[in-house]
Amino acid sequence: MNYKLLKELCETPSVAGREVRIRNFIHKHVKSYFDEIEIDPLGSLICKINSKKKNKKKILLLCHMDEIGFLVSHINSKGFVFVDPVGGFDPRNLFSRRVLICTEKEDIRAVMNPQGKPVHTQSPADRKKIPEPDEFFIDTGLGEKAKDKIKIGDFVVMDEPFLDMPEKIVSKALDNRIACWIGIEIAKYFYENKIELSNDLVVVFTTQEEVGLRGAKTASFNVKPDIAIGVDTTLACDTPGVPEKDWITQHGKGFGLHIKDSSFISDNDLVEEFVKLAEKSKISYQRTILSRGGQDGAAGQQAGSGAKAIAIVVGTRYIHTVTEMIDKKDLSNALNILKKYIEGLK
Repeated sequence: MNYKLLKELCETPSVAGREVRIRNFIHKHVKSYFDEIEIDPLGSLICKINSKKKNKKKILLLCHMDEIGFLVSHINSKGFVFVDPVGGFDPRNLFSRRVLICTEKEDIRAVMNPQGKPVHTQSPADRKKIPEPDEFFIDTGLGEKAKDKIKIGDFVVMDEPFLDMPEKIVSKALDNRIACWIGIEIAKYFYENKIELSNDLVVVFTTQEEVGLRGAKTASFNVKPDIAIGVDTTLACDTPGVPEKDWITQHGKGFGLHIKDSSFISDNDLVEEFVKLAEKSKISYQRTILSRGGQDGAAGQQAGSGAKAIAIVVGTRYIHTVTEMIDKKDLSNALNILKKYIEGLK
């Protein structure tokens, strides 16, 4: 498995609305694998493999490129940087973090902390308070010179290393660079093995999913798919302190066959097709329902006159943190079921 590629994807900084770096990285890696590639007005990368068969369907894979992060909203007179969140953060995970401020000329390493007193001088009441994201600031160490290097609208990501562990991967931005990795690996597989598909395959690396599926909505309207598949992470809460009924998925139990979330309900016929294929192919899977949240498959389902849709997901522990963790077997299972489905669909 090409975990080096996944590492490079995760470590390429690009938040919602600022996906140029990750799009350029992906474009460079996939330009040989597709018949057509275009960039739409919202910045999504639309990549097409055209089938030569008649009576073909159009299969759409939606893989969002953006990660959660921040945009610089203010720099005060002393050079401290304040930010506006892009995507959903739990403020408890923002304390004492190393961050990367991405500007046009250079990337600046810095630290993020909440405003207020240090632990040594806090009152008991102070210690119980959890600041909101807009109460955090960034210290670049540059002082007043920060204003010469950073401008309003520059983006900020967490700055933590990728860990390749024996059975797990840990990184920031696994949500949703794992889908980008899957999209690239699928295209590479069909290209290198000279596989003629019975249907058109369109892989879209979408923008701005973390702020409302925006790129997927416009790209899906462009593509007009017959079948739309959202490829994404989902929760794996099989950890201490979480009741078993709220686990959503478990690590090592297979890819997630996503039935429902607050954005859409999967097509039941597609669900059964994937179940039969997974069982026939001995690929481990688990059915998943998420009470809140959404993903790009919903945009594909509702585009134009509508499409059959489903989501294939990978259970991720500690999601929307710098310690996002996936199980390597679950990632492999997600890749393999999509290869088999796309190759076998007549």
